[in-house]
Amino acid sequence: MLKGLFKDKKFYNTMIAITLPIALQNLITSSLNMMDTVMIGRVGEENIAAVGMANQYFFLFALLLFGINSGAAIFIAQFWGKKDIKNIRRILGIGILLGGIVAVLFTFGALAFPRLIMRVFTKDINVIILGTKYLRIVSFSYIITAISFAFSIASRSIGQAKLPMIVSGISLIANTVLNYILIFGNFGAPTLGIVGAAIATLIARIIELLFLLKIIYKNRGPLAGKINKFIDINRAYLKKFFNTALPVILNELFWSLGITMYSVAYGRIGTGAFAAVQIANTVQNVFMVIARGMGSACAVMIGNELGANNEKRAIEYAKRFSILGLIIGLAIGAVLYISAPFVLYLFGVEAEVYTNAYKILGVMALFMTFKVFTGILIVGILRSGGDTKFSLLLEGGSVWFVGVPLAFIGALILELPIYWVVALVSLEEIVKSLIGIPRIISKKWVRNVVDQM
Repeated sequence: MLKGLFKDKKFYNTMIAITLPIALQNLITSSLNMMDTVMIGRVGEENIAAVGMANQYFFLFALLLFGINSGAAIFIAQFWGKKDIKNIRRILGIGILLGGIVAVLFTFGALAFPRLIMRVFTKDINVIILGTKYLRIVSFSYIITAISFAFSIASRSIGQAKLPMIVSGISLIANTVLNYILIFGNFGAPTLGIVGAAIATLIARIIELLFLLKIIYKNRGPLAGKINKFIDINRAYLKKFFNTALPVILNELFWSLGITMYSVAYGRIGTGAFAAVQIANTVQNVFMVIARGMGSACAVMIGNELGANNEKRAIEYAKRFSILGLIIGLAIGAVLYISAPFVLYLFGVEAEVYTNAYKILGVMALFMTFKVFTGILIVGILRSGGDTKFSLLLEGGSVWFVGVPLAFIGALILELPIYWVVALVSLEEIVKSLIGIPRIISKKWVRNVVDQM
């Protein structure tokens, strides 16, 4: 199976050209988010929990955006294989429109019902008050995020992964610097604590969008369309889009709701337990950057080949990415386990939170091979091939029939320690792997979704 795996220079040149910018972008994002958590942690454990719980609401919003734009990316990648600029701009317009509608709804919810949202995750009144302050301010960034998201994912889908990386880097550096100034009151600024963190996030999102649009329209590339080109769509066109994209949107909705339910279960164990999970997830995200870059590269490369009617090559690429995912996942897990004590030292939290976070990272390291593989399987292979209904059933079913029940059984019925609950939840990755592998082998996932558009 491994024969010839590393011989195709064109494959690896293309993969690296897409993977590295995305990985660097994710590394910058995850590293600076980790520094944000470290800075918030200096203010207190309750602040970490409040930001983490408030960001679960944003997490739900962001994953819906990811679903919408991942659905759009299936078409954009295949249209790019045909070099069809007109339809790329139409699909991008749909992504911006749908993302904008979702952003308005989430902004309204955060402004009108912030306490209700926080109560879903915790009964701690101090955490609710802190989270409400943060949520009300940061919600004004949602519409800005929706537009940035659409352009960034579209850029990746046409092989221009460096642009989102550069813009995201500028934005996140600004966010970290503003956090340092506004949270602690440095350089003569007022000491705002968690409110300062929210203001910093809002300003950083504005900077990100301005830079992104300026570069895209200055270069006059494939995405630099006029408004009338973005809305040049009709009902039949939308129907074709939703036939493929709706399962992706529902996939992200059900998956994000499931992840939110995990957070509800963790929050019921206690504020300290939730803080430990929040820290562990932040660290894990830093170690996942290469894997996520590979998943995006897989989606783009397979989508481009299918759009150009090179089905045989698309199938070969799927096989290669599957094997590479297992190898990379094993390596990431080993490095995460070895480095966990040194990374956690940065957070300066209490001994109990540190111990729980360390054990949670051990669990995450153990399941990392499966996590990386299933990410490539679902986002990289099944979706790019247009097999979106199967991927919806696979991921949604694994989360809601395996992960969520085990989370609440472990937390509320068995009253297990937080790290054992995380271990139970992680079993969903094994289930997804066992069901997904036969689907790849069957080749039923291979579909050209733009042929008749």
